Amino acid sequence: MIDNLLNLGPVNGPLLLFGGPYGNLEATQAIRKESEHRGIPPDRVICTGDLTAYCASPVETVELIREWGIHLVMGNCEESLANNSSDCGCGFEQDSVCALRSTEWFEYTNSRITQVQRNWMKEIPRSLRFTLGAHSFLVVHGAPSSINRFVFPCTSPEVKQSELRLTDTNAVIGGHCGIPFGEQIGQQFWINTGVVGLPANDGTPDGWYLLLELIGQRICATWHRLVYDYHKARLAMQNAGLNSGYSDALSSGLWPSLDTLPQYEKNRQGIPIEPTALWI
Repeated sequence: MIDNLLNLGPVNGPLLLFGGPYGNLEATQAIRKESEHRGIPPDRVICTGDLTAYCASPVETVELIREWGIHLVMGNCEESLANNSSDCGCGFEQDSVCALRSTEWFEYTNSRITQVQRNWMKEIPRSLRFTLGAHSFLVVHGAPSSINRFVFPCTSPEVKQSELRLTDTNAVIGGHCGIPFGEQIGQQFWINTGVVGLPANDGTPDGWYLLLELIGQRICATWHRLVYDYHKARLAMQNAGLNSGYSDALSSGLWPSLDTLPQYEKNRQGIPIEPTALWI
């Protein structure tokens, strides 16, 4: 359900949106520099959640996000850490490879995040609304119905439409699945920002982010690669003993487990993503 909503109201100027810092400090530093290079201030930057997960710098990444002062919505990882849960709440199937691999990084993160950071996470809104021009947007982590629902590019239009019906906005913007994409569903739009902390399983080491720009009376959504020092991030993971496959993914661009993916997305592993602009 759509609850704990923060309404930003009208926004003037381009917005930069990204997801999944995942405790990857180097990628988070890079996306901050990218926003500054583009002249986009913190009040027009939005993160779709999961500040900490696979990578080696959870505390430092959370502090960078807090100091940066951007807008964000709660991801399942923030929800779990704030509530002192025993797992990441990612929505992985029980006993799947993804679930088993998540034990290592979640225990690593959970043992380091401070109580001050947990208390701060409790106050993060679960959804965020804004308007750009005449168009309205709702930002969530997974989907309006559930914080950890996976919605992929190949997820059926019927599923996406059922989620969109829960809102009264032109477009839903989510994260969680780790793959950047956007499409029109009826008169509404489903958009995923992509993530910066891990590659998109496309065989390249880059992260992804989204730009929304008002051009005339329409919104242009474009996705952009984030190039950063993944070698340093990978070395930090290896030095921390985080060797369950995600450190290799930072350089190979290939996820170590495909459990969460539908067959269509599995078949696209290693194929570089080339998203086209979406007009709203």
